[in-house]
Amino acid sequence: MEKESGIKKFALNLSELQITLGIGRSKAFELTRQPGFPAVRIGRRILIPVDALHEWLAEQVKSNDDL
Repeated sequence: MEKESGIKKFALNLSELQITLGIGRSKAFELTRQPGFPAVRIGRRILIPVDALHEWLAEQVKSNDDL
């Protein structure tokens, strides 16, 4: 994900996570509290590293292949 200035973002905030995954605020917050989900708390901010999110999603796809 890149900002309009062309700078590559290394982490998403909660609002960006919502938009990226197409989920609501409460579900996004719930995900960040799930064990194994790549979220980092810095003060009151919750950040999700983009590369770690991609890896986490790939793992979810692998574990849900049975569906």
